[in-house]
Amino acid sequence: MTDDRPIEDQIRLEFRGKIAWITIDRPQVGNALDPPCRDRLRDIFKRLNTSHEARVAVLTAEGDKLFCPGADLTHVHQQDRSADIPDRVVGDARRMMLDGQYTLFPAILDCEIPIIAAVNGTAAGMGSHLALACDLVICSDRAKFVEVFARRGLVPDALGPWLLPRIIGVRRTMELMLFADDLPAQRALEIGLVNRIVPHEELAAAATEWAERLANGPTRSFGLTKWLVNQSLDTDRRTMIENEALAVELNMHTVDSEEGLASFRERRAPEWKGY
Repeated sequence: MTDDRPIEDQIRLEFRGKIAWITIDRPQVGNALDPPCRDRLRDIFKRLNTSHEARVAVLTAEGDKLFCPGADLTHVHQQDRSADIPDRVVGDARRMMLDGQYTLFPAILDCEIPIIAAVNGTAAGMGSHLALACDLVICSDRAKFVEVFARRGLVPDALGPWLLPRIIGVRRTMELMLFADDLPAQRALEIGLVNRIVPHEELAAAATEWAERLANGPTRSFGLTKWLVNQSLDTDRRTMIENEALAVELNMHTVDSEEGLASFRERRAPEWKGY
């Protein structure tokens, strides 16, 4: 079933003060993402780096059951080819992924403001990795995570094989990916996959509470902290020292760094500007 609404209604962006709320709203396909919606998400995260309209983002979805089940498998990719060329040629899938989903996940990981995933229901496959690529994950007690690929004879993608070992370790990653069992919210919390579980009806309030705290903090410091942490597991010690020194140097020239030192000297609460 297709969704004929404007894409801005399917992937909503709303600014509430300093918080950008990004909502997946595609009920006809259970919040699965087709390429246009995936690309809109990517473009939103890139926009947040330069527009300075928000100092934190919340990624969530409409509905009580599904956050995102992954890619929209009802979407038909049209190839403009002559009749003598087969529909599938070696290299097509790789190229399509590099130009598609692998532009979305770097946009989330490299976004310069904190991103909170507020997971309202099932997050499966690429949809699970969409949440896990965010900096913080709050989920409803109705949520569950599913590494669904093995159920369909597929290879995990959407940066799952990179994200999960870094969050929960290799052994637990292999268990989730090979068995493809549902992972309830409570178990996800126990193994460190998510930060917090709240009753379903309190999800928006909990996400708002954390978002407001972050939106009133030193945004450039947060962005550099995020960069350092994301670099850390792929970087040797010498390079990490250089990265930390660079981050400190850059942060020293921000307005908030000056405010932090001034408020300490004057024994008052800082007033963070976000730049």
